[in-house]
Amino acid sequence: MALPNPRPGEETSDGSPAEQNPPNLPIHPPSISLSATTMTTLRAFTTDDLFMFNGVNLDALTETYNMGFYMGYIARWPEMCLVAEAASGDVAGYVLGKAEGSGELWHGHVTALTVSPTFRRQRLAERLMNFLEEVTEIKEGYFVDLFVRVSNAVAISMYEKFGYSVYRRVLQYYAGEEDAFDMRKAMSRDVGKKSVIPLTRPVRPDEIEFN
Repeated sequence: MALPNPRPGEETSDGSPAEQNPPNLPIHPPSISLSATTMTTLRAFTTDDLFMFNGVNLDALTETYNMGFYMGYIARWPEMCLVAEAASGDVAGYVLGKAEGSGELWHGHVTALTVSPTFRRQRLAERLMNFLEEVTEIKEGYFVDLFVRVSNAVAISMYEKFGYSVYRRVLQYYAGEEDAFDMRKAMSRDVGKKSVIPLTRPVRPDEIEFN
């Protein structure tokens, strides 16, 4: 499963967003059963998981980051960092996300999404994405976005099934100078769906608003 990569320089805190989170936002998601047969549950990503998800990250299409990167997300956006845990205790998949921007650009961003090959075809990716979208709705974000390689047709098709569409092409975004698609899905706050109207030209990485 492909990962939407972080934006260049994402490890550095940007100091925004300007908007305040609404009250009563759950800091830790409840444990939710995702499959009656596998007893997979969705729960908060913890620091202990950093020593348990090697099976997930063995996937050749899964990007891995340094320990500080993961810990920064867990500390700042715990409600948007989720793990799908199997009955055995193994990490079946995870999603890392964050909230950023201001005004009509206030949104949720998917930094990383992956599911272990052993646990695929159980709709775990869809359920992880759904939960992150629900948190974005609670935060009153206008949209959720992610980045994916233009050559990764499987991932692009999957995100399209989840309701995402290509907003713009980012030139030479990845190492090796491969372009990326910035894909978006409008949330209920964006009544007119202005956030997902495609741009008519590609952009360079230095033109991305959120670094």
